[in-house]
Amino acid sequence: MPKLIVLRGNSGSGKTTVAKELQKKLGSNIAGGHPLLLSQDVIRRDMLKVKDGPHTEAIPLLMELLRYGHAHSEITILEGILYADWYRPLFELARRLYGDRIHAWYFDLPFEETLQRHRTKPNRNEFGEKEMKSWWREKDFSDVLSEKSIPMEASLQDILSEIYETVQGKGN
Repeated sequence: MPKLIVLRGNSGSGKTTVAKELQKKLGSNIAGGHPLLLSQDVIRRDMLKVKDGPHTEAIPLLMELLRYGHAHSEITILEGILYADWYRPLFELARRLYGDRIHAWYFDLPFEETLQRHRTKPNRNEFGEKEMKSWWREKDFSDVLSEKSIPMEASLQDILSEIYETVQGKGN
């Protein structure tokens, strides 16, 4: 049965880093190759070149890709800011497709920490504090996904271990 991993949180919280590392870690341990990685930024900004919003053109494509992942991938990873209210239709589709096989985490970090992490990224000059503050949402948990919280203190290895063990049926 296919599984879905959802990683959400504010800009600069570490979602993409965790998603890419998780794809590598899981890829060597599942039949059929690497998990499908659906990155909101890649789909919305790079592929479609559209703005985010409650009716962004990225939502229908993300929904189609989620259906594809369900049909063709043992594990699909969905990562992005993915505001809870704007992306609710996507999360509802995920619930219909995957049922209780959704494993979701929300990166619950203070704004100052996300800003500090952003300063270490290759794209740090593409946008800064002003833009990040305008995108910021405090504790934007989804009531559809039943997310677990990832605190600021969690290391990359701790996060990867928790997700890996949970998805493999060894965790909570």
